[in-house]
Amino acid sequence: MTTLLPTTTAGSLPKPSWLAQPETLWSPWKLEGDELVAGKQDALRLAVKDQRQAGIDILGDGEQTRQHFVTTFIEHLDGVDFEKRETVRIRNRYDASVPTVVGAVSRPKSVFVDDARFLRAQTDQPIKWTLPGPMTMIDTLYDAHYRSREKLAWEFARILNEEARELQAVGVDIIQFDEPAFNVFFNEANDWGIAALERAAEGMTAETAVHICYGYGIKANTDWKKTLGSEWRQYEETFPNLQRSKIDIISLECQNSRVPMDLIELVRGKKVMVGAIDVATDTIETPEQVAETLRNALRFVDADKLLPATNCGMAPLSRDVARGKLQALSAGAEIVRREILG
Repeated sequence: MTTLLPTTTAGSLPKPSWLAQPETLWSPWKLEGDELVAGKQDALRLAVKDQRQAGIDILGDGEQTRQHFVTTFIEHLDGVDFEKRETVRIRNRYDASVPTVVGAVSRPKSVFVDDARFLRAQTDQPIKWTLPGPMTMIDTLYDAHYRSREKLAWEFARILNEEARELQAVGVDIIQFDEPAFNVFFNEANDWGIAALERAAEGMTAETAVHICYGYGIKANTDWKKTLGSEWRQYEETFPNLQRSKIDIISLECQNSRVPMDLIELVRGKKVMVGAIDVATDTIETPEQVAETLRNALRFVDADKLLPATNCGMAPLSRDVARGKLQALSAGAEIVRREILG
């Protein structure tokens, strides 16, 4: 990557209204069969166009081909029964009906490789693909087989590594693992979660990233944030071990959050995706607001290691708002880029 301050997104973008219900997280598909396949590809093309027109440097698929950032991957695995459901507490925040692990988990075939190949064919720019992380995967299931969060996480890490290697083979430049669970289960993250993440990224030549956010802008998450006090210091619990890990890029939430910016110092030497776009509001940031967030971050991360990004995915927002936020991200990064280059 030769562009200074290359911009990117954390993951999702809003889906078109003909594909899924707008401004609704994890909305069911409106199409079926071959029409759904074609509709997803059309939506992916639009997501790429929106990013390119906004000036985004590292493109994603906007997660147009998946309904849920975790369960869409799990749906393709053996050993998980989606008909047998149990209610569990998700990241100590809200209750959800989840599928059950009933046997040894395995991946009979590629999950996202065809979609990633399609994305690769749309652009010559660098591309990034998102996968759920092992710890976040286990937190969205009821385990009736392994009966051990750690054992199940290691099995998922192995499966994720298989998928990641195939994504790399079709031209994905950055493979991102989403681990919001790292902001909740600190002891497990440090005991074995980061090691499981490294197993998922084992042997990669593509760059690897871990996205650790405070969640989409939904009520369960915004209510939780209100309980976190005047400073959100959760990153402090895992950053020292992540700094020593083999993961290349660490993604965190900064815009309109209460994260002390100096926590980035704990991962000095790593590339850092700095969330400079708030996904919990319809208010579109000004380029100068984005630039100010990036300037603050540059006190703790070298310019050649900073990637301006969004705090989290933007799936619950309207397409117009999301496009405006992408443009602000790009324009804000350009302001700081010019300042650095003189």
